[in-house]
Amino acid sequence: MGVPASKTELLDAISKTFGNLISDLERVPPELARTASMEGHAAGTMMSPADLVAYLLGWNELVLRWLERDDRGEVVEFPETGFKWNQLGLLAQKFYADYQHLDWQNLLIRLAAVNHRLVETISSRTHDELYGSPWYGKWTKGRMIQFNTSSPYANARTRIRKWLMAVS
Repeated sequence: MGVPASKTELLDAISKTFGNLISDLERVPPELARTASMEGHAAGTMMSPADLVAYLLGWNELVLRWLERDDRGEVVEFPETGFKWNQLGLLAQKFYADYQHLDWQNLLIRLAAVNHRLVETISSRTHDELYGSPWYGKWTKGRMIQFNTSSPYANARTRIRKWLMAVS
């Protein structure tokens, strides 16, 4: 699948990659969901499937906050207030901690819910708003959304499939 260049392509990419990912996540045995046995997002760290879902949740909710702030005419701090782009490992650790209180089933429910909200907000926007002009540096809103939704979904699916093969 190529890089989405339109609203329709973005929605299709999110739908396909999320659908594939959630199917694989549903195969994770709940009793192993918090076992830190896959390579983490920061060099030299390990994470669990639950951490992987927390990471996706964190980014998806962050994208929604970016869009909401922008809609209100507020300054959007990328990637997140208090973090720089070279601190994404620390941001990943924050996401893991933010959702550590949720059990496996609730993590999956929450991930599906935030994905649904993203699809709704993308659907409510015009192609021109998403792809008509740069939003952050040279990147359009659509591209920034894709960087933090369908691309990480595909990456996460690769990680979880590798992990599932190792534990079975």
